[in-house]
Amino acid sequence: MTRVFLRPDDLRDLVTEQLGSDRRLVGLDRLAGGSKKGVYRLRLDDQTTVILYLWAAGENYWPPTPVVPDDPFTDASGAELFAVNHAALTAVGVRTARLLALDRDSRYLHADLALVEDLGAVTLEALMEQDPAAAATPLSTLGDALRRMHTTLGPHHGKLSAIAQGEAPQARSTEDIVADRALGHLDAAAVRDARLADAHERIADHVRRLRQAVIAREEYGLVHGELGPDHVLVTPAGEPAMVDIEGLTYFDVEWEHAWLQMRFGAAYPALRPVDLDLHRLEFYRYAQVLSLIEGPLRIADTDFPNRQWMLDLAEWNVTKALAALPFG
Repeated sequence: MTRVFLRPDDLRDLVTEQLGSDRRLVGLDRLAGGSKKGVYRLRLDDQTTVILYLWAAGENYWPPTPVVPDDPFTDASGAELFAVNHAALTAVGVRTARLLALDRDSRYLHADLALVEDLGAVTLEALMEQDPAAAATPLSTLGDALRRMHTTLGPHHGKLSAIAQGEAPQARSTEDIVADRALGHLDAAAVRDARLADAHERIADHVRRLRQAVIAREEYGLVHGELGPDHVLVTPAGEPAMVDIEGLTYFDVEWEHAWLQMRFGAAYPALRPVDLDLHRLEFYRYAQVLSLIEGPLRIADTDFPNRQWMLDLAEWNVTKALAALPFG
């Protein structure tokens, strides 16, 4: 598809009505990194800036996939999820961008949008690489925020908006959802990679063995869902603030920590995690490896601008998936 991105003239009414008739847009920068929504920095004539999130079809690089009703990680995008999740994080004292305006009625553009505080351009990931000493305090503060989230418990798993509306189905356990997701990712990835096709049954058996070692439970914490140091901005005041919050859900905290261990690496212990079920953690870690093969291979079939990065990510995880298999 031919993608047409925002131009300054598209935002004249939005700026006037939401930011004031005495302010004028003098610059518009489309920020890199988003794959499901557009992220733009609006530069105003009073030297201030705000961020625009735009949930439009032309901003979403992901090809459609079947929506599984009780899988909270499918179709985790949109202004409604953003608004509900933003309120939930604010309620438990987790720093995120202050919400300035929300439009779910396409008043200004032919899509939902949100205006939020500009937290700056410094990610925790960059700070960890460039100045590990300066990253120590934001890491510790982030660990405090995660513990508040992971000890905010609920009796049901699912997207917060669905739970609030009484629509979150509970037919399957979280571990069964993850097992089915993992096997689905395996099936889809095996079509694209001969090594996975050859090892399909061994990988599927390994998923089932990991699933069988998990003891059932029915208490779920508030998790971001895909939190890496690139999804944390460090404000000029040194505060870590979570972004890309549409995937927030009630789920097993081991899902979050499997991801955190992978993304934070040697810095992970600085987050001082809550107690975890090690069997569940190992199972979820392997399921995420399969997800990080299937998803990148799928988006690499589109016009996503950083296709090679996705292919390299998939290759890295193919190696991990095969290396984890027992011999024989």
